[in-house]
Amino acid sequence: MKFIHGIVLALMLSVMIYVVNRDMARQDFRSDAPPVSIIPSAYAAEEQPAKMDWRMLRELNYRTGKVTPSLKALDGKLVKIPGYMVPLEDDSEIVTEFLLVPYVGACIHTPPPPPNQIVQVKMTNQKKVKMSFWDPVWVQGKLQIATVKSPYGDVGFQLSGIQIEPYKDQ
Repeated sequence: MKFIHGIVLALMLSVMIYVVNRDMARQDFRSDAPPVSIIPSAYAAEEQPAKMDWRMLRELNYRTGKVTPSLKALDGKLVKIPGYMVPLEDDSEIVTEFLLVPYVGACIHTPPPPPNQIVQVKMTNQKKVKMSFWDPVWVQGKLQIATVKSPYGDVGFQLSGIQIEPYKDQ
């Protein structure tokens, strides 16, 4: 029986590594990708979201709390981050709060990613959004660098969510 458990764990790890590598190879997970505006042109004078990727979030040293100047510059700013949703509420179909993680299945039945790879999203005005377990999404909102506890592990960032949309390669 232990042998079977070992094989299952090895397969799960292989799938996770594949998904992470696949997602990191996508253009939109790279910081050198040009920013794309999702705000209608009528609001062009308003603040444009900074497009972030998971490598930028790794600039937080979760052990010491040190933050690079480039990441610190985004603290309190409007950002747009791609990722996968992990619900924090019982009603998993529609939520107002969730974790955003870099790969599908993170935090569920596996050790959680490090705190600098988890974003706690709370939708503004308790806005309810449809959960998307298996499909990546773009989340837009105000970023705050702050370590907090969650049921799935420590979280290095909070985001006041404004908008969620399905992820599309651009």
